[in-house]
Amino acid sequence: MKLKTFKDIPPWEWPQGAGKMFLEILRDDQAEGADRLLAAELAGDFTVINDELTDALLSVACSGDETEKMRGTAAISLGPVLEQAYIDDFEDPDDVPITEQTFRRVQETLRKLYVDAHTPKEVRRQVLEASVRAPQDWHQDAIRAAYSSGDEAWNLTAVFCMRFVRGFDDQILEALDSKNLDIHYEAVCAAGNWQVDAAWPHIAKLLASGGTEKPLLLAAIEAAAFIRPQEASGILVGLTESEDEDIVEAVHEAMVMAGGLGEVDGYDEDDEFLH
Repeated sequence: MKLKTFKDIPPWEWPQGAGKMFLEILRDDQAEGADRLLAAELAGDFTVINDELTDALLSVACSGDETEKMRGTAAISLGPVLEQAYIDDFEDPDDVPITEQTFRRVQETLRKLYVDAHTPKEVRRQVLEASVRAPQDWHQDAIRAAYSSGDEAWNLTAVFCMRFVRGFDDQILEALDSKNLDIHYEAVCAAGNWQVDAAWPHIAKLLASGGTEKPLLLAAIEAAAFIRPQEASGILVGLTESEDEDIVEAVHEAMVMAGGLGEVDGYDEDDEFLH
């Protein structure tokens, strides 16, 4: 199977040996650049990630011989497994695809990579975005520095990181007014994750506006269910009439989270939409 084919099929349908293929490509510095980049992107998926792939991704992220794009992609791919390990905290090692030793090594290596002045800016940004998935004490200062830098790219990274590290409610509220759509989107996600009640008027406005762009609307739908579940139910009902299946599905999931599923016409007891 050609590597690019993996992008077109769900990870749970990948053939046995997919992880080994990704590992071989990552370790082959003579392979096509596009293939190695794709392998770095795919290697972080939970269906294949393990200690060996984690070490290979970490090695790529640290290598000055790799392109910035390749290093950044490798770093970002480490994010999901870091988050899973942080959440599970190795209470049942079988639930985490990497060992605790590997997890700690990745955390420490990414920290060193971030503080290294020789690490390129874009790599440092993606290292920070990956590492906050398993928050550590140094992250708060790093996020504050990124947010106050005056650099829009660093601002975006900072607001993304605020989803995972608490203590930035004021900055999240400020970022909701950003003219940068990506920063605005990340601020909505962060407000929902931390249930920032002061963000509710902004979220409600996004839901009521017929002109909210789809990615931002989807983020607002999810955020509403976390911030004010009872009020969200009343607003989200109107969006069930959308012709966009993604929006209807997002409303369905949000209503389940908000505990207001029974108020939405069109769902049965098994949470199936009947339209």
